[in-house]
Amino acid sequence: MRRSVVSMAAGSRLECVRSVRGVVLDMCGVLYDSGEDGGHAIAGSVAAVQRLTDSGLIVRFCTNETQNTREKFVQKLRRMGFDISVSHVFSPAPALVRILRERQLRPHLLVHDDLMPEFDGLDTSSPNCVVIGDAADKFSYQNLNEAFRVLIGLEQPLLFSLGRGRFYKETDGLKLDVGVFMKALEYACEVQAEVVGKPSAAFFHTVLTDMSLQPHEAVMIGDDLVNDVGGAQSCGMKGIQVRTGKYRPSDEKHASVRADGYMDDLSAAVDAILTSSHR
Repeated sequence: MRRSVVSMAAGSRLECVRSVRGVVLDMCGVLYDSGEDGGHAIAGSVAAVQRLTDSGLIVRFCTNETQNTREKFVQKLRRMGFDISVSHVFSPAPALVRILRERQLRPHLLVHDDLMPEFDGLDTSSPNCVVIGDAADKFSYQNLNEAFRVLIGLEQPLLFSLGRGRFYKETDGLKLDVGVFMKALEYACEVQAEVVGKPSAAFFHTVLTDMSLQPHEAVMIGDDLVNDVGGAQSCGMKGIQVRTGKYRPSDEKHASVRADGYMDDLSAAVDAILTSSHR
């Protein structure tokens, strides 16, 4: 198996992570592949996370996971063998709840049933905005049409999307993500969604603030070229794409986003980071 960053000169591939003090990890497609059976860890990823933690680098996890609460999500990953703290995981739902409270908004929720506890305590009567997440089987015509009716009936339609991914990978193949359904509502209601989660700059800056790092001191590792790598790069971070999860060979020829490095998997990426940062 190859263990090198491609499409970069040998010197520059090390330079991109030489001054790194912190690493931000995507989760689905990098640490594990999800599935109806709970999913499974990607080979070498449990040990790779442990090596990063033991190295003294600051490690955080940044996910657009919206099919479960952070607590239950972390419990699942711990059962796979990952040593992860809930406080080190950043996901869109808690960030959006803060926004809704600050702006005194009443949401109509089109989200996964298992995510609903994140919104406990919010007033959802007479909604004045719509929140859409990865609702999976709840993306029925009836439910999408109900969200459409709420939006189209507002004088100033306001749509929040928990991420904007096009698709993700589960153990039985690729699945449509929230961005597809977000675009349908945007088109129908002539509105632009406010995206909470990757690739939002505000989302990445929240993680960096928690790490007490400047953007150039951190690297993002993800399987999604646009939302993980591109989102991080737009904030001044470095971005490495792994060839697991939703990765496609065509990503390396993308018209507008180019990763600072492409690695076969998380274990290879950690090897490169630790070797370079300790030179």
